[in-house]
This record gives sequence, C-alpha cells and structure tokens, in this order.
Amino acid sequence: MTKIKFLLELHEKLSGLPQDEVEERLNFYSEMIEDRIEEGLSEEEAVSAVGSVDEIAAQITADIPLVKIAKEKIKPKRQLKAWEIVLLVLGSPIWFSLLVAVFSVILSLYVSLWAVIISLWAVFVSVIACAFGVIVSGIGFAIIDKVLTGIAMIGAGIVCIGLSIFLFFGCKAVTNGTLLLTKKTAQGIKKLFIKKEEA
Repeated sequence: MTKIKFLLELHEKLSGLPQDEVEERLNFYSEMIEDRIEEGLSEEEAVSAVGSVDEIAAQITADIPLVKIAKEKIKPKRQLKAWEIVLLVLGSPIWFSLLVAVFSVILSLYVSLWAVIISLWAVFVSVIACAFGVIVSGIGFAIIDKVLTGIAMIGAGIVCIGLSIFLFFGCKAVTNGTLLLTKKTAQGIKKLFIKKEEA
C-alpha cells in the first residue's frame, strides 16, 4: 500500500472525529512513514511497518476523550435564528429538567453498581478479619485447656480463609467486569457521536 492510499483510508476511518485531531494524526503518520523511508525502507515496507489502518483508527478513536468529541458535535453548524433561540429558552424548563432526570438516573445506576462492588469487597475484608479473629481465639481457647473448642475454632478460621480466597477472585472478576463495561459504554457513546457525523 502506498503512503497516499494509507493516509486516505485513515482519513476516511477517522471522518467522524474532530477535524483538528484528524489532521494532527494524519501529519503524525505521514512523518512516521517519511522517517522510515529515509531509514532505507521502501514506501510499501514503511507503510506496512506502521500497522493496519483499522487498528490505528480504533486506537485513535479510543484515545480521544469523549468530552472533546461531544464538544465538537454540539457546536452549531450555522448561526441560530432569533425564533430558534426563543424556542430554546421557552422550552428550557422542559428539556433541561428531562436532561437532568436522565443524567440523574444514569448516575444513580452507576453509583449503585459500584456500591454493590464495594459491598462485596467489604464482605471479603470482614471474612478475612473474622478468620484471623477466630484462629487467634481458637489458639487462646487451646491454651486455657479447652482444646476441642480451640481446634474447632481454628478449623472454622481456616474454612473462612478458604472462603475468602474464593471471595477475592469473585470480587476481582466483578470489579474487572464493571471496569470493562464502563470502558465499552464510553466507547459506544463515542461511536454514537461519530456515526451522527457520518450520517
């Protein structure tokens, strides 16, 4: 693939992103290809050494903050007319309150999800603390001639340690899953903004 074809394909893949970001990235990859050509690679080798267009476009899209993409999309393409401004102002009690309500519901769901995760980690910590407390108490009972009670308590403490190991991996998996869900949701929202531009 030639340098021009690579840059054209990359420009096409990045078409929904802010124009200044697209130009900056295209200049960066153009210079990178030129540097590799100066090092002695052919144009095709230099382009293939950079990587595939799809992977680069996906990485660039992931790197650009959602706020920057949203800010670019919210900019009006033309000046608003007086009657449009009046309608926006008069309708603001309705559309603004609905916007706040939607944002509040989404935020409360997200906070609730993290509250469940924090609760799971709290259970893990309490089981660990309980295990060590029971083991120490069991040793104390064994010392004061209540050996059977002490052995039973030490056994219960060891069972709690085993349960805490399973709890740790469960909590870790749920936390990683939630982080992945958050990342995928942010990427999905980015794609919605980008697709609106392409349409």
